[in-house]
Amino acid sequence: MRRKTPTPPSPLPQRHGVDPVRVRLPAEGTWDTVRAHLVERLSGAGAGVVDGMFDAGRIVGADGRPVAADAPFVPGMYVWFHRDLPDEVPVPFPVRVLHRDEHIVVADKPHFLATTPRGGHVAETALARLRRELDLPQLTAAHRLDRLTAGLVLFTVRPEVRGAYQTLFRDRRIRKEYEAVAPYDPALTLPRTVRSRIVKERGVLTAREVPGEPNAVSRVEPVEHRERPGGPGGLARYRLVPATGQTHQLRVHMSALGVPILGDPLYPEVTAPVPAGDFRRPLQLLARSLEFTDPVTGDEHRFRSGRVLAAWASYERWAAGGYDGPSDGQ
Repeated sequence: MRRKTPTPPSPLPQRHGVDPVRVRLPAEGTWDTVRAHLVERLSGAGAGVVDGMFDAGRIVGADGRPVAADAPFVPGMYVWFHRDLPDEVPVPFPVRVLHRDEHIVVADKPHFLATTPRGGHVAETALARLRRELDLPQLTAAHRLDRLTAGLVLFTVRPEVRGAYQTLFRDRRIRKEYEAVAPYDPALTLPRTVRSRIVKERGVLTAREVPGEPNAVSRVEPVEHRERPGGPGGLARYRLVPATGQTHQLRVHMSALGVPILGDPLYPEVTAPVPAGDFRRPLQLLARSLEFTDPVTGDEHRFRSGRVLAAWASYERWAAGGYDGPSDGQ
């Protein structure tokens, strides 16, 4: 049996809490130089971008030295570089650390902040911020929370324990509880368990329910309801307990029940994109609690967010766009 060659460590440090990009050249190919392969592979970067990186010495090999543009193509070779960071509007709300030990960090993420670098959100993410603020360059997210959803996220401190905590989510050995504010429908029979098949296609903003074997299961329970100030109908606070983790699962299920979560720009209909820097009416969905047995220490953990959803604290203020950041307390 052929032994797998270990990946060499990055010769470049993180920048703004963001790892450099690592590229491994294919085992086979017709390219004669490293440049020819990268120009083809990174064609979406724009004309001249790759050549500019070679000229500036920004593409390096395992020894940390710049790779020449005419360096011969070597199958399996690794190169690293830092991508240009996009212009990002800072999210003006803090990430609160609820727990930190030698294995994990549990953070309470605000609305509008992505969990990990992706697309146009790179340095302005919970992961990059915590790496910088806590001086933990090897910090990694054990799971991901939607950018528009606030609440608890579990991070691992060291690579050697990462798999143990990620397995908790894969094997559904962690209990996650969410809270949402949505319309109140007295005709809706609750509590109930919603089961459906949800698919999310790459490049499509929304997920959708389709016929077939259910792959998404959510428990929906009412907590309390009251009249909607200054408007028709009532509001309710719901407890949502997902048994599975499909993309947008809770948002899809609440919309299908006829009580879409307040502030949702995708369900039941896609609305006009929210301009960058518009933090006025956050999605009223909160990852309220995480419970699990620590796979490394055996400790029983129960973490709970201290946030209050803005539309429940003051619907009039939230509806008028008066949200000025997450609040604590119950």
